[in-house]
Amino acid sequence: PEVSLAVAHVDLYRLDDPAETEELGLDEYLADGALLIEWPERAPDMLPPDRIDIALSHRPSLGTSARAAEITGYGKLAAKVERLTALRQFLELAGSLDAKRQRMPGDASTRSYARLTKNDQTTILMNSPRRPDGPALYDGKSYSEAVHLAEDVRPFVAIAGGLRERGYSAPAIHHADLDEGFLITEDFGREAFITGDPPKPITDRYQAAVDMLAAFHREPLPDVLPLAPHLDYTVPPFDNEAMMIEVGLMQEWYLPDKGVTLTSNMQADFLLIWNDLLAKLADTPKTWMLRDFHSPNLIWLAQRESIQRVGLLDFQDAVMGPAAYDLVSLLQDARIDVPESLEIAMLTRYVKERRRADPAFDPAAFAQQYAIMSAQRNTRLLGTFARLNRRDGKPQYLRHQPRVWTYLNRALAHPSLEIFREWCGAHVPPPVS
Repeated sequence: PEVSLAVAHVDLYRLDDPAETEELGLDEYLADGALLIEWPERAPDMLPPDRIDIALSHRPSLGTSARAAEITGYGKLAAKVERLTALRQFLELAGSLDAKRQRMPGDASTRSYARLTKNDQTTILMNSPRRPDGPALYDGKSYSEAVHLAEDVRPFVAIAGGLRERGYSAPAIHHADLDEGFLITEDFGREAFITGDPPKPITDRYQAAVDMLAAFHREPLPDVLPLAPHLDYTVPPFDNEAMMIEVGLMQEWYLPDKGVTLTSNMQADFLLIWNDLLAKLADTPKTWMLRDFHSPNLIWLAQRESIQRVGLLDFQDAVMGPAAYDLVSLLQDARIDVPESLEIAMLTRYVKERRRADPAFDPAAFAQQYAIMSAQRNTRLLGTFARLNRRDGKPQYLRHQPRVWTYLNRALAHPSLEIFREWCGAHVPPPVS
């Protein structure tokens, strides 16, 4: 979503006494938006410690009206200026410094994106600063490290290469700075898998996505991939510890928002229930679990053939995990309503494709895996969206909670989740619709 920002401009050239700035109410502008100050040296004491200074100077050798700008960051903004400098150097080395840049909508992470246009050709700039998600609260690890979320661009580069090598449509990477976290990648365009207002799935495109997953899950996939010359990347496991930390977000963030305080016995029951559920998945074959295989990260590539029409984005958090998880991500999309009838039809399509290739494929075992992964993902999402609101100041994610609650209750109808269904009925209030 676009964020509005109030911008105020003041010129202190005619200021006789720095004390006069108090009458201008500049502190109010600083509290509510951005403040552009000309001749700031007229009131040096009123400059905030966190700021960016731009010093303009004449450059007659470049023309009578030429100016040069020297940009300096102070306080918390010093790092931002340093990163902008690094980005400029990266774009210059990539030959894209003169490309037109158009900011693109981001996601819930710290990554940002821009579309670069040069000579009528477009590419995508990914700006992904290395940054853990939260403090070290989980046995000395940040949340992102504990649940194996990408903290830099290396996983994206490695997984993208692995997908393309196997014939799947991941963006080609044209330029990369692995240390700074800058990438210039192929632009897949804007053709989505959803349409309308409110948005709804485009059935034939969802069918292609399901077929892609069915093909993807049939082949053996390595857990070590080449990243760069003499450098490999190991795809982390989606282990029980990671899954338990994720479902724990319900207790950490969602339930406190609902005024629920769990006793130690209630918490112990929650952990016991989930340990038992995850034990049912112990013998499940593991594959590359792309993790966010849903509408915002899928682009329709109409000019390609068959399952290569499914363009894949944002797979940097991939882990070795159960195949059902990505099918849940697609068919229980947290951001749009997927009708239950479509979910069942697509799930049936997937099972038929898997059985056609392997008669030993067990639909009943997969249905149980699907239900448990649905419960795991949606339990986590209730907590994640509460955290994005309260910790990160992103209330827009709360509107998805009622949908996630609906998906969770679909999963809880499976017999293997009866005990968790009873626990939720006793302790978990529904979100506000």
